Amino acid sequence: MVAKISVGSSLFGALAYNQNKIDEGEGRVLCSNKMVEREDGCFDIHSCMEDFNRQLPKDIKTEKPILHISLNPHPDDVLTDSQLTAIAEEYMQKMGYGNQPYMAYKHEDIERHHIHIVSLRVDETGKKIDDSNNFYKSKNITRELEDKYGLHTAEKKRQTQVFDFKKVNADNGNIKTQIANVIKPLAVRYRFQSFNEYRALLSLYNVNVEEVKGEVRGRTYCGLVYFATNGKGNKIGNPLKSSLFGKSVGYNAINEKFENSKNELKDKRLREQTRQRICGALRNNPDRKSFEKELSQQGIDVLFRDNDSRRIYGVTFIDHNNSCVFNGSRLGKEFSANAFEEWFNNPAPSKYIPADAVALQEESLQEYFHDDGLLDGAFDLFSMENHGTDPEEEQFRRRMQKKKRKGRKM
Repeated sequence: MVAKISVGSSLFGALAYNQNKIDEGEGRVLCSNKMVEREDGCFDIHSCMEDFNRQLPKDIKTEKPILHISLNPHPDDVLTDSQLTAIAEEYMQKMGYGNQPYMAYKHEDIERHHIHIVSLRVDETGKKIDDSNNFYKSKNITRELEDKYGLHTAEKKRQTQVFDFKKVNADNGNIKTQIANVIKPLAVRYRFQSFNEYRALLSLYNVNVEEVKGEVRGRTYCGLVYFATNGKGNKIGNPLKSSLFGKSVGYNAINEKFENSKNELKDKRLREQTRQRICGALRNNPDRKSFEKELSQQGIDVLFRDNDSRRIYGVTFIDHNNSCVFNGSRLGKEFSANAFEEWFNNPAPSKYIPADAVALQEESLQEYFHDDGLLDGAFDLFSMENHGTDPEEEQFRRRMQKKKRKGRKM
């Protein structure tokens, strides 16, 4: 079982995300603690907001008092609602949040049913409850729960199945809901540092995103629109404004995500972990197809971008093991598009692998703490921005022209 812990400042955003699942028939309330239940046995956002606010002290000593936890059993684990309720209650008790107000939900939007819990991470004085060892504490608790309930262990080799999202399929209808089920969790779980990296991540699930800009009364607006795509990346249907999906996937929030991701990737060894996995796959696979296949087996998707001459001008890696997206050049010049173009056409390209590269050994599945603070991202749409030529392709073209000029001078 995998636990994901997020902290933020938007109580309404956390509750609305779960209420949306209930409204769409893809979720239900499992249990609650210190929350008032209506006479009909149901809960709604407004009553829950009142209960949480009533128990939220006036003097809060942290900017992010909201806790949002997801508990994800293995896809092969089939649990009753009673078992899921017991797991949620025991997890919260052992984590030190047992006396906090909370709402626990069961989500059924994907084949792997899982739990979401919304709670407060501050005590009655407004002080943040100590979470300094939450990473190790949570890991030990999930292992205890696996043993107690006979669950599958969170093996690394099965991680990609644990976080398996459904691709948008226009034939299934309700495209708006399908897109929402993709973009909202991806925007929270994954780290990406640019718009192109975000777009590459969404493309795995048949979703495209575009920037929009406009001006009204002398004021410039910026926003995002989302599209469904088919298996070939072609857009299907009409554009959908980000405001239809909430602030967490709007222009401001996604741009702040870029900055937050940059800071996180400075502090953690995630970049190096991805580098080492790629190096291991390169040593064993001199051709592109086998390289892509091995990376996929390791939980990494690689997206190559080719021009009309079938030259590689861009490459992006999506590492599902640590929820990171990297354009190749971010990992070093050895992983740039130009290096891979040389690699797959050079019979002896060992010089492109870092000398100190060694494959990572199997590691235990890690949990990560994410900030799901929700910012304003809802803008009126005026004109679709035409992006034209991909900037990476343009850079590649200029490099090739320089090489040709040098060749003529010699």
